Amino acid sequence: MTAYAAVLLAGGAARRMGGVDKPARPVGGQPMLHRVLAAVARAEPRIVVGVAGAVPPGVRVTREEPPGGGPVAATRAGIALLDAGTTTVALLAADLPLLTAGAVDDLLRQLAGSPVDGACYLDGDGRRQQLCGVWRVAALRAALDELAAQRGGTLDGAPVRALLAGLTVREVAWSGSGPPPWFDCDTDEDVRRAEEWTR
Repeated sequence: MTAYAAVLLAGGAARRMGGVDKPARPVGGQPMLHRVLAAVARAEPRIVVGVAGAVPPGVRVTREEPPGGGPVAATRAGIALLDAGTTTVALLAADLPLLTAGAVDDLLRQLAGSPVDGACYLDGDGRRQQLCGVWRVAALRAALDELAAQRGGTLDGAPVRALLAGLTVREVAWSGSGPPPWFDCDTDEDVRRAEEWTR
């Protein structure tokens, strides 16, 4: 299986949850962030961007610039810590409590041997879950540089869709057993649904 790094985006204001530390919310007795880290246990390095609290040994933590600058600024901060020889990265939201190692491996297989820049899951409505995907690092670096140039050097507040708009993407429908790995938790109701799936 392809060697890869993982960058987890753990920022965000979680306004629909009253501003709580969303990745620290437990699902199935474990913080969502730790569940995502477990799904990418084989990745090297594993990098969390945002306020992460306690993380497992070996996990690196950094912050986006400016703090609270959004997912694209956070992506740049995480990518900046990768070695020059790293070719593939899983770019993941930190609130994906149903993500599994098997689901990540499926994305890596979809990317391997393909000319596309990345592979990400589609949800049940056919929407790309772009923060549940794997990407070629060179393509992401180039897209970050281009978008920053377009925005006068800053990525503060830039949307993910603008970052990935020029990349070629393999869209992957989840066909495995179990709950959808792309399911993210933006509300208390989402957390309740994820809890039900983990029982």
